Amino acid sequence: MNQQTANQQVTIKDLLESGAHFGHQRNKWNPKMLRYIFEERNGIYIIDLAKTLQQIRNCTDFIKKIVAEHKSVLFVGTKKQAKDVVREAAEKCEEYYVCERWLGGMLTNLSTIRQSIKKLEHIEKTIAAGGEGFTKKEISGLTKLQTKLERNLSGIRGLRKKPGLVIVVDPSKEHIAVAEARKLGIPIMALVDTNCDPDPIDFVIPCNDDALKSIKLILSALSDAVTQAKAEHGPADKKQEPAKKKTEEQ
Repeated sequence: MNQQTANQQVTIKDLLESGAHFGHQRNKWNPKMLRYIFEERNGIYIIDLAKTLQQIRNCTDFIKKIVAEHKSVLFVGTKKQAKDVVREAAEKCEEYYVCERWLGGMLTNLSTIRQSIKKLEHIEKTIAAGGEGFTKKEISGLTKLQTKLERNLSGIRGLRKKPGLVIVVDPSKEHIAVAEARKLGIPIMALVDTNCDPDPIDFVIPCNDDALKSIKLILSALSDAVTQAKAEHGPADKKQEPAKKKTEEQ
């Protein structure tokens, strides 16, 4: 699939039908988002979808560049509306994700996070071996810890070095992830609503970041761009292990 086809996957009509144009109420807006606002209607800011569409095109172009350099992509979104969509988008293009909780240091202290992943792998081996040498109470405790670690770390288990791009749903909610990415000089792409500060974001996609359909439409387009670029240039560094689709894991 060529670049033009990829860019045509999302249309103004798609964005309208998904509710991507609905921003926040007038009293909850961030003035820095003014350049992405089309008008105010009944006390609610309406996002300029022509600019949203152009930004999606710019983002797919940049994604193609990142994948061509064999760098990985990390999808981040822990708010209720985004969790499942973030995981699905990342699994679809076999990249990394954080959808439950952002643990401080996930990027800036990756070595410590890797230790937690090794701990998870050790627990899995212990339980798979039948828990020999452990009491029922100890096995129960290990099982609970395994569940907790899996929930927080399953999407980044194979991440061994910093990603080439972080894609965020709602940078206000994920401000710690944004701060860590900026500290490391990792480009940030984000779905940004009218109540957010766009300044820390390298690639702003102005949209309704609370509507499930809006989030799904845009993340799907970005995920497809990753997949298409991989078809042309090959996957990210083979030393890393991208997240696999659940059907493959099972």
